[in-house]
Amino acid sequence: MSDFQAGFARVNVTPPMGVSINGYFFDRFVEGVLDELEANAVALSCGGQRAVVIALDNCEIDQYTMDRFRGQIARDCGVEPAAILVHTTHTHVAPFVGQDPVDRGRHGEAEYEAYLTRQLSAAAQRAFADLKPARAGWAVGQAPGISFLRRFRMKDGSIRTNPGVGNPDIAAPIGEVDERVNVVRIVRQGGADIVIANFGVHPDTVGGSKVTADYPGFARRTLERALPHTRCVFLNGAQGDVNHVNVHARGGDFNGLELDSFDDVARGYEHAAHMGRVIAGGVLQVYTKAHFAPVEDLRFAERRVDLPSNMPTAEEMVQASRFVALHQAGRDCDIPFEGMELTTVVAESLRMQQLEHGPESFPLRLTAVAFGPIALLGIPGEPFTGIGLAVKAGSKFPMTMPCCLTNGSEGYFPMQEAYDEGGYEARSSCFRAGVAERIAEESLTLLNSL
Repeated sequence: MSDFQAGFARVNVTPPMGVSINGYFFDRFVEGVLDELEANAVALSCGGQRAVVIALDNCEIDQYTMDRFRGQIARDCGVEPAAILVHTTHTHVAPFVGQDPVDRGRHGEAEYEAYLTRQLSAAAQRAFADLKPARAGWAVGQAPGISFLRRFRMKDGSIRTNPGVGNPDIAAPIGEVDERVNVVRIVRQGGADIVIANFGVHPDTVGGSKVTADYPGFARRTLERALPHTRCVFLNGAQGDVNHVNVHARGGDFNGLELDSFDDVARGYEHAAHMGRVIAGGVLQVYTKAHFAPVEDLRFAERRVDLPSNMPTAEEMVQASRFVALHQAGRDCDIPFEGMELTTVVAESLRMQQLEHGPESFPLRLTAVAFGPIALLGIPGEPFTGIGLAVKAGSKFPMTMPCCLTNGSEGYFPMQEAYDEGGYEARSSCFRAGVAERIAEESLTLLNSL
């Protein structure tokens, strides 16, 4: 008989007023709270092994800082670091934590970081204290019409990210959208059920300076209202090249949205609620019909991958240095671009400045936790949907959940064609072309070793 057990805990991680916010290339500070930020933890135990998965409402946290969080959890809970997944949902209205992935000289606020360390460890400890006999099932739903490719080929042959709603110069989107909602249902004896939902799309739906969990928070709350005595955890998937923007919006598609001149993207709190409801609907489509299978063991592993860095040439540094100087002087208006094109050249220039003198490669750590037929894959950055599709197709597990920004945030992982064609993600990425294909390959090696 299986001795599989699962536990759940939730802690509040909402910051005080005035804390620096991550997510864009200009300073923002917390001016209010639209909804509370949370860390949701699921503890797992089977066959003498233990693991914990934590979903944190935050934009991104680098590997170095994540290692410190995981080390504290490992010491406090008596689990191996490789058995700990700390995932950030990628809301763009949450505190800046750790080191900036582009500007390594910029750091988050130490006081909030210390608080977050304690809260993450508390969530893990409480989840382990909540362990109860359980069984696990899985299913796949659909969440149509809320995830859209954000890279486009324009009629003049150029490539643009977020070219704007209704832009007449758009020729066609580039890539493939994955509208599947991966669902894990854990039924426990004497405790609330746990549902883990996995869907990939950027949570940059709200903007502004009032903190919010964005659509992941709405998805959790909607499901918990619809399913009494159930706790929901949301894990964002492969989302590096998809967001909420429908550039061909018609009729009521634009309800709840207003154009943000910062990057030509329409945003709105009401639309975040809509996205959360659609994802919750994808879970509810299949929740009752989840396929349950025995969980006889719990496995976890970590795999290091060294990837070449995207170092600039001396010629490229001339213009990059000029753009960085203008940006840091608050003179973006003197850089000859607007909207998302301005964001692209600023991000590209900062990447070049960062990598002018190396390093020549970066170490990444992929992490996986598997129980029965279910596997969760932690990727420490923002993978394009092509990575998620390849991992799902090649994994030997019936249910595989690729999770972005897990145990690290080291930048974008664009597909080869994005480097060939251009666009924000490839131009700002710290990694050379081939990074996405390598991550997909190494991820499958890791998963299939389990």
